[in-house]
Amino acid sequence: METNSQWIDIDTADGKFGAYLSLPRGGKGPGIVLLQEIFGVNQHIRNVADQYAADGYVVIAPDLFWRQGARIELGYDETNWNRAVELKQATDTDTALLDIAATLKVLRGLDAVGSAKVASLGFCFGGLLSYHTAANGLVDAAVAYYGGGIQNALDRAPEIKVPLLMHFGAADSHIPQEAVKSIAETFDSNEQVEIHVYEGAEHGFNCNHRASYQQRASAQAHGHSLVFLGELL
Repeated sequence: METNSQWIDIDTADGKFGAYLSLPRGGKGPGIVLLQEIFGVNQHIRNVADQYAADGYVVIAPDLFWRQGARIELGYDETNWNRAVELKQATDTDTALLDIAATLKVLRGLDAVGSAKVASLGFCFGGLLSYHTAANGLVDAAVAYYGGGIQNALDRAPEIKVPLLMHFGAADSHIPQEAVKSIAETFDSNEQVEIHVYEGAEHGFNCNHRASYQQRASAQAHGHSLVFLGELL
């Protein structure tokens, strides 16, 4: 993949934080704000950013844990998992959404994006944040992979006015199938909302750094996401 990536600074009222920016080879394209799992903007998230940049998108992944420490990057063993849960619990959702709004302002202001549309795309904790970002009307479309907690934020469903794509694993040990069912039922009459459930797929099925990675589900979800984004952005 030939992309151009670098860390940039995002200014907020609370200070500066870093964001990983990956540009497509052509230098211009629609924008994606890529929202991390609870493991930080680690190698996997940077790989995903570069993957979508190779697909022609301008991708920016904000470091949402910066208040606990700059560029925290975790793996997937038990020690790292426990630390990741601590970081997530210490992160206020509303504050994270303000950081995402600041990131989107920078993204939309890039010459590489110009007047093109932008989307949010998130995984796990980032999937929930992508859902909220859509409800806040900050993006033109949103994608949420195994967004844990969306089932607890369905009161915001009427606020979703943009196309939303959600991916879930049928064997997810963190998100009960009853939760997925309640999400599907809530959005059943909303033609702008698309939900895919992948047989045998665990939580984190898109991450090839994790034992829960499932190649088939990952490839199918990426394909669905590219079609969705390609039609809307």
